[in-house]
This record gives sequence, structure tokens and C-alpha cells, in this order.
Amino acid sequence: MDIDKQLEIIRRGTLEIINEEELKQKLIKAEKINKPLRIKLGIDPTAPDVHLGFAVVLRKLRAFQDLGHQVVLIIGDFTALIGDPSGRSVTRPMLTRDEIEENAKTYMAQLSKILDRDKTEIVYNSQWLGKMSLYDLINLTSKYTVARILERDDFEKRYKNGQPIGMHETLYPLFQGYDSVAISSDVELGGFDQKFNILVGRDLQREYAQEPQIALFMPILEGLDGVQKMSKSLGNYVGISEDPNQMFGKIMSIPDNIMFKYYELCTDIPMDEIKKMEAELKEGKLHPKEAKKKLAGEIVKIYYNEDLAAKADEEFEKVFSKKEAPSNIREVILNKEDLKEGKIWIANLLLLSELAESKRDARRIISQGGVHIDNEKIDDVNFDVAVRTGMVIKVGSRHFAKVKIGD
Repeated sequence: MDIDKQLEIIRRGTLEIINEEELKQKLIKAEKINKPLRIKLGIDPTAPDVHLGFAVVLRKLRAFQDLGHQVVLIIGDFTALIGDPSGRSVTRPMLTRDEIEENAKTYMAQLSKILDRDKTEIVYNSQWLGKMSLYDLINLTSKYTVARILERDDFEKRYKNGQPIGMHETLYPLFQGYDSVAISSDVELGGFDQKFNILVGRDLQREYAQEPQIALFMPILEGLDGVQKMSKSLGNYVGISEDPNQMFGKIMSIPDNIMFKYYELCTDIPMDEIKKMEAELKEGKLHPKEAKKKLAGEIVKIYYNEDLAAKADEEFEKVFSKKEAPSNIREVILNKEDLKEGKIWIANLLLLSELAESKRDARRIISQGGVHIDNEKIDDVNFDVAVRTGMVIKVGSRHFAKVKIGD
């Protein structure tokens, strides 16, 4: 493929490339000597559920694979014992070896949904960092200064505020940077919060007489709230292994103003087609719901297939447009001892149906008008429900349960 066309593919959705001219020369050289570039991504296996936000970087790795290059995934089993201090105001607790190994297994099962395993080399940085002698460590630390380490925003703020910085934390950027030396990385990908660590890798490669890697930074994808970074802890995420119907429904809930960012970062639709849809939306020629349905279908198709994407679209129309219960509704069995004269307090019903986390949570949901029973809104927190088999409870727009009375 033409080098400029390759650069266009690589450039899509990126925040910054340091630097693009060096990347172009690497691509030319790789083609000339018929040797693929080594594309690095370091993963600290601390949160094993992969969502669309993290998939942004993984999809860029896949783009490099499709261009013929070799992806090297570094599972940071050694560095995870420290914990990346990036953006942290306090020292992170260290993970145990068992936690790291379990998280790594879960990661790899999900990454195969995006990456070509035949073009993915998987290594653990304990293979080199765990074998370092004290002499090796001193030699590594001699390549960098304390002043440079303290230039990191998080370290600088903590130092000025008199907050503790562990000596092991100051080693983290050096270890991540040395990973690039150990695998002879040509390009390292990461989020913008990893800029300092990735640039350390460039510096260390020069110190070890290697050609410095290209630093390629991808943007942060906002979650379903359209404001904060997609995160499982914030509950605003879309997991790539979620049920297709749930994935479709979640994507339909994103704000209109970030829809085309999702198109650019989460789909393979050509940019000129995306720009055309964006213009048609502004001109009123395209309805936001139709644009979002296409987006949701494209994403489900990527992680599942076209048939399941079409079925998820049908299910969405059934549940959200026609206000019908979903096809695969979860059944909840209530025992007779849960009832008093055939009735149950609404908060207890939500708890037993696993539609609320606590009685306090149940009261909040009810008072906000988020509960419907057989399409009738219940907003009285003291309401006693007359229970019958087949009764459908709905909380919010996506959570359902069908009641069955047991023995």
C-alpha cells in the first residue's frame, strides 16, 4: 500500500504522533527491507473487563496488523506489582501474583475479539525486569535524572503538596521505558495520560543505542454520560463482551454530541462517509436516532456479526419503541413466605428481583419514577404490590424481570 495511504489509516483518530516524519521513514524502511515494524502496547492487568474506551487503542493496533506489522503486547506482570502512578494523587496498592495472572487470562480471552492472534506476540515484562541484578538496576537508573522524573504532573503535584512518593513509583516510568528497549519497539501506543512514560522509552532507547520508537497517542473516549472517561467503576461503559442487545441499547443512550466521535474511534466506516452523515444531521436530512442505530449496529457487528446486530436492532424497537418486554427477560422466583396475603412491599420486590442494591437504593428509584409494573408507573415508596405469576417489573429503560411464584 502507498505510504501516504498507510499514514492516513494510522493517523485516523489519533491525538498526536511524535513524530510523523520519523514514522514515515520507518514505514519506508520496513517496506524496503521487508521487515514489519514492532508495535508495542503495555498492559498492566489490573482491570480485566475490556470496554469500548480501551478498544480504541486495540483497534489502532489492529490497523497496524492489517498493514502487515507485528504487534507486541507486554503484559506488565512485573510493573503491576508497583502499579502505574499516572494521574494518581496517592500510592497505589500492589497486586498479588495470583490477581495478576487471573486478570491476564481474562484480558487475553477478550483481546482476541479485536486483534489477529497470528500477528500478536505476547510477552511478560517479568521475563527481563524480574531477572535484573542490582547492578543492572543501578545502570538503568543512571540513564535518567531525578529532576526529569519529578517533571511528571502527578509527581510534581504530590511533591509540592508534601504527599509521599514511594521510591518504587519513581522506577515505574523507567521500567515501562526499558520494556521498549527489551523488545526493540518501533512504535508505542497509549493514551495521552501515558505520554511521559512513552517518551521515557524513546529516551532510553537512545541511551541503549537503539533507534527511538514513535509515540502514538489515542484520545480518551467519553462514556455513556458523554462527559467522563469511559470506566467500569463509573458505570458508564460498554463492554466488548456484553450481550449484543445490551451493547446496542447502551450505545443508543449516548448523547448526540459525541456520536460521531464513536463513529471515528469505534467503527471502520470511512471518514468521508462519517463527515457526510454529520453534515446531513446538521441539515436535518438525517434523524439522530437513525444515525445512532446505524452506529450501534456497526459496533455490534464488529464484536459479533451482522445477524446479531439486526436482531439487536429489532429487540431495541420492541422494548423501547413499542414498550414491550424483551424476548430474553430474566425470571425471578418469589416464595410464598416472601409474600403477605399475596402482596409484597415494592422496595422488597426490587431487592428480591435484584433490580436494586439496597432498600435505600430501591426508595430512590421508586421516588424518581423509575419503576413500572406491567407498564404502570409506581412512584409510591410505601406501595404493596399484589403479586402474580407473569408480572413484569421494569426499572429504568433497560432492566426487566418477570415474576414467578414458587412453592
